[in-house]
Amino acid sequence: MVSEGAAISRTRAERAEVALASLMAAPATPDRLRRVLEQALVFAGASFAGVYTPGGDPALLRLAESAGLPRTLYGLRDGYPAGGASPVAEAHRTGRPRWLGPAELADAPDARRTPSPDFSVAVLPLGPAGAGCLLAVGEYPGGFGTDDRSCLELIARSIAVPVPAVADDTGELPENAFRLGMDSGRVEVGDAILRLFDLDRQEFDGRVESLLGRTVPEDLPALMSVVEADHMSIGDRELEFRILQTSGSPKWLRLRGRLLPGGEGRPAELVGTVTDASTLRSDVTDVARVQRLAAALATAGTVKDVGQAVVAALRAPLRADRIALAELENDRLVVTVLDPPEPEAWPAVWRSEWRTEWPDAPVRAMPTLATALREGRARIWPAGTPLEPALAEVGPGGLAVLPLPAGGRMAGACLIGWDRPHDFAPDERALLTACAALTGQALLRAHAFDAEHELVGMLQRTLLPRRLPRLPGAVAVARYLPTTAGLEVGGDWYDVIPLADHHVALVIGDVQGHNAGAATLMGQMRTALRAYAAEGHAPDVVVAHANRLLLDMETDLFATCAYVDVDMERGTAWCVRAGHLQPVLRHPDGTAEILRTEGGPPLGVLAQAEFPMTPLRLQPGTVIALTTDGLVESAEADLDSGMDRLAGELAAADPAHLGLVADALLTGAHRGDDVALLLMRYDGMAVRPLRESWTVWRVPEAARHARRFTRRTLRAWELPRDTIETALLVVSELVTNALVHTGGPVRLDMSLVNHRLRLAVADSSPRSPVKPTSIGWEATGGRGILLVEAVSEAWGTVPVSGGKQVWADLVPSG
Repeated sequence: MVSEGAAISRTRAERAEVALASLMAAPATPDRLRRVLEQALVFAGASFAGVYTPGGDPALLRLAESAGLPRTLYGLRDGYPAGGASPVAEAHRTGRPRWLGPAELADAPDARRTPSPDFSVAVLPLGPAGAGCLLAVGEYPGGFGTDDRSCLELIARSIAVPVPAVADDTGELPENAFRLGMDSGRVEVGDAILRLFDLDRQEFDGRVESLLGRTVPEDLPALMSVVEADHMSIGDRELEFRILQTSGSPKWLRLRGRLLPGGEGRPAELVGTVTDASTLRSDVTDVARVQRLAAALATAGTVKDVGQAVVAALRAPLRADRIALAELENDRLVVTVLDPPEPEAWPAVWRSEWRTEWPDAPVRAMPTLATALREGRARIWPAGTPLEPALAEVGPGGLAVLPLPAGGRMAGACLIGWDRPHDFAPDERALLTACAALTGQALLRAHAFDAEHELVGMLQRTLLPRRLPRLPGAVAVARYLPTTAGLEVGGDWYDVIPLADHHVALVIGDVQGHNAGAATLMGQMRTALRAYAAEGHAPDVVVAHANRLLLDMETDLFATCAYVDVDMERGTAWCVRAGHLQPVLRHPDGTAEILRTEGGPPLGVLAQAEFPMTPLRLQPGTVIALTTDGLVESAEADLDSGMDRLAGELAAADPAHLGLVADALLTGAHRGDDVALLLMRYDGMAVRPLRESWTVWRVPEAARHARRFTRRTLRAWELPRDTIETALLVVSELVTNALVHTGGPVRLDMSLVNHRLRLAVADSSPRSPVKPTSIGWEATGGRGILLVEAVSEAWGTVPVSGGKQVWADLVPSG
């Protein structure tokens, strides 16, 4: 593999010496120490470099500056006891370097914490004993090589340890310094800082909020992460932010701070400096760019969002021609974002792998990339470097590969390519390394979010109907939109329940709350309502039973519900509401109205609640709309205006395409809450069934009366003689069974639907008839059901309002 400096004949140590000499010869800047440490990343291949120095407490070595990946990835601390046994303390006390390769670390007590088998640690004193030390970590197979050691020794000699003083001998703050008490929020600032904020000493009240109030709102979260002790860490104490000015554009300032821990009655303090960064900011080497990327990644909810944030933060500043971001799944890179997105902009081997919206990067064709991922550090190849075509064509003018570490593993990789020859400055390497660490963590979070969001969505989908049934004389469509607020799963539901005799129940409801408990309760309520409806209860009884069930479950949640029982044959309906929104009706003439139906309390509130029924009349072409409050209520609009808007939009819609109507009604819906919408267009049945009913009297000749009623009805329906004779046998057996084995009323129902005759006898007993397995010649009963089964096309039982209905179907001949 060709390294970054293959085109230059000097050794790495010689090039590091030139770079360090250039840095030290330039005028001193506040970020010089960090820039010196970055040379350890560029020339020595380190993943992290930091300087530990004695601070106000000589017994403690504190991290004064760092560069590279977050120290927490390697288990490093902010501070080490100067008298301890750590390699940092030993190098500080003795003034001798410690080179700990994989072999030495394997024998260490905490060797299990090393992130890889090639993990190595170098600790070099900064001059004589007691002056602090430089610590560098990375992956070095076989330990540190000669060039690695030479580069790190050069860097250690170049470091001028800063004295962390923010006050002179008289106790006065330098003009550009500040001291913030973390417990009180009181801040002491130098005169130069007041001038930067355009404040007079007399008008400044000493409160940090007075300074924060002048910050550009978009930069305030990043600044708060520094000035709040709970979020302050040793490695994150430098940032750039903007302040508002009375005239002109916002001014850029640079804050460098250090958190001094409290102790022995002293509160923790944040000390540091604030300087004008307007002239220090460059196009690429810009801490603010990392800040903005961090802010964008903090709000990136999905893997795709992470990729888009990275593209926005890096492609234009680096003037790159293409960027790819990919997740690492089972040793294969699954590309999530390509910019530009056109396949023609990428190598041919990538296009051959283009299967769906994004390709799977062919890692098997890119061993150099696989090696970079194993090493886990940023690699940069200049123009002309011999690479495999799949990589070389991504960046013929230069290529950067950023492994994305997260959670102790490699989350993915970012590839950045240039078409024209690109000169890579050390600052670019530092910027890319910092962005890689942020992106890896964000990618891991987003992947977990995507997986959990998919799990939540799957839970929601399994609790709702997979599809709506086909209805005789009507069309129904439903829509459900989950809330976009995080991973919340709501309790909104809908259902369409086919019932006996061409009745259909339309149900919509909403369980209080947005969590798994609400979703689980929603599933239970939907199942309960469907079961009570299938038992043949009247609409008010169905809702009352659901209310009693919810009370018996002893939950703190309640639910609202609207239940509409529609008779498809007659075009009538009964509506029952339990604390839910009114239905909206669109009439065939194009007018819409919000129905004023009676209603009861929400389910699960009152044990003795009443749920009155309101009759409805439906003409062919009428549309019923049932919805939840997420569609019509928000922080910007109250419920009444939302319902008026829904009625107006429904009136203006074309009911011929009900799916398009549902989509249009959901357009612009506020997603702070779940939304459920159920629409049904009643068309009327083209052919109405013939139906007749007879209340069977409990008299000795009841079966004969039932047969006579049956013969008279079927003759009027002009059924064949043999069908009538078979029907008389079935009716005689079913009526006799009901009278002998049950008490209470008995009813005979007959219907002729599509040349299929149904005979049904209902009684008050819930026990279904049992077909005997065998009957002896001496038995005097039990043959009735066997006869019914023998002469019928089909037979069965269904529950009806606490009892049952035994039915048998006959298919007339001819």
